[in-house]
Amino acid sequence: MMQNYHYHYQIPIKNEAIFGCPFGASSLQRKRRNYPNAQATPSRTQRIMENIAVSGEVGGAGGSYSYNALKRLDQLWSSICSPPTSVPEPRQVVSKVPGLFHDSDQAEKCVDTFDIVVCGGTLGIFIATALSSKGLRVGIVEKAILKGREQEWNISRKELLELVEVGILAEDDINHVTSSSFNPNRCGFEGRGEIWVHDILNLGVSPVKLIEIMKERFNSLGGIIFEDCSVSQICTYDDVAVLQLADEKILSSRLVIDAMGNFSPVVKQIRRGRKPDGVCLVVGSCCRGFKDNSTSDVIFSSASVKSVGMSSVQYFWEAFPAGSNPLDRTTYMFTYVDPQPGCPKLEELLEDYWDLMPKYQGMSLDNLDILRVIYGIFPTYRESPLPAAFDRVLQFGDASGIQSPVSFGGFGSLTRHLGRLTMGIYEAIDNNFLDAKSLSLLNPYMPNLSASWLFQRAMSAKKQSNVSPNFINELLYANFESMQKLGDPVLRPFLQDVIQFGPLVKTLGLVMLNRPQIIPSIFKQVGIPVLLDWSGHFFMLGYYTFLSTYFDPAIRPLLNTFPAKMKYEWRRRLEAWKYGAGLDYKLSNLGKDNRDE
Repeated sequence: MMQNYHYHYQIPIKNEAIFGCPFGASSLQRKRRNYPNAQATPSRTQRIMENIAVSGEVGGAGGSYSYNALKRLDQLWSSICSPPTSVPEPRQVVSKVPGLFHDSDQAEKCVDTFDIVVCGGTLGIFIATALSSKGLRVGIVEKAILKGREQEWNISRKELLELVEVGILAEDDINHVTSSSFNPNRCGFEGRGEIWVHDILNLGVSPVKLIEIMKERFNSLGGIIFEDCSVSQICTYDDVAVLQLADEKILSSRLVIDAMGNFSPVVKQIRRGRKPDGVCLVVGSCCRGFKDNSTSDVIFSSASVKSVGMSSVQYFWEAFPAGSNPLDRTTYMFTYVDPQPGCPKLEELLEDYWDLMPKYQGMSLDNLDILRVIYGIFPTYRESPLPAAFDRVLQFGDASGIQSPVSFGGFGSLTRHLGRLTMGIYEAIDNNFLDAKSLSLLNPYMPNLSASWLFQRAMSAKKQSNVSPNFINELLYANFESMQKLGDPVLRPFLQDVIQFGPLVKTLGLVMLNRPQIIPSIFKQVGIPVLLDWSGHFFMLGYYTFLSTYFDPAIRPLLNTFPAKMKYEWRRRLEAWKYGAGLDYKLSNLGKDNRDE
């Protein structure tokens, strides 16, 4: 359920370490000598982070580090939580210029011309490589150095095989980029019972190795990467989009793909600074010293709702034996909140994390070398995926909002949609269907994504709530227990953040039959308006399932008889039905870890 693809998300910032430093009394004493005044005594988080040896920064998600970076992210988080009246109007990055660029005075300043320019390379490198393999001329603009972070991404083999199907990764590469493999995987909720699954988020993949392979493929296909460059302005003309880079370079492209993540300046402009509907806050660490390190937690809760400052939170955990050493283990603590004044800061969550993680993992901090400190914020919006708002500009990955609202990080959704988007973008380029309306068909309404909002809301604690503090754990265990009884066809898609109509109906029906007493609390927890809104998406989920199952087979054979524009529109419609109903997910597509074969 929790897609732990970290690290493809665009904002989380972590402390990258080369060597871990044990955090003991002597290091505390050395630090305290630098803070003689009681008021200046640093937090435990600051002391820990300043005692870790770090490497240089890299671009993309999780590429920044240091305690100062944590403070900057907390300032950003505070601004998101502030009242709407105090939020400044976002900068206008994209503007429309009438006429042809090639007839303008600026044309002679253009240093290069592309079919597609991808802004943001950490996730953008995947779509850029896929489109380059189609024969298009593609450029990437990356604000830092395009390389992967040290912290592993936790994913399933099935998702890597989807990159193989697109043609940008070889099966042999999977073994090369996989640093760890582990089974089984646990789901548990505060002593109510545990459910064990296999092959779910059970690979630790090295982003450094994976992105390096993508860079080599991209370069071999004639792609060009502009590193240490950022986009300051995008002007859309009738013939091309023109990118003004911060170093005053000018590039022109038929299409711009915005892969700059949740906090893309283009997305901010489109959403007009609107506050997110929900946020997932994540903190964690990668530590060395775990002896029993063969299993993982996909989602685990060890306590009920608690108060943090002015807010109430429900903490969840994930843990993976992912790292560069067999004794390395990565643990994450996360919670879902509404961005309102008084929400806890990441540093506050980290202070709780240092208290709670040792008990959760059965290890004292004194016996662990802390290699990295990880933290991030993941905003989500109900109006997602984000339709194209401008001609010649398309959002991709986290910037498009196509990731599930209950996941943090969008690498899993990227792999799932990469083949569909590659073919759709290529067809749009080939036929010059680059107006906003045509591009919006590539990020269509998907009812299974909208239906996921009920789960995000149900997992968010409320300060003024008249439900039991144990309710969230009770509800989640009831759902997981029901899915386990229904078997892999129900449980596996859900754990991969894929909602399907049939499995959802069966699960809800079984919960209502076996646990009818929790139904009133569901109404209190999520609220009648949210349930009514969800009911509409639930109906559409069933409708899309019907259309994809029965109408698609009748229409698809006729596509080649349609005119080009009609064929493009109908292909996108059929894809929306299929992916919007979650029917692209097949159990037969599961790829087992080599260890289990």
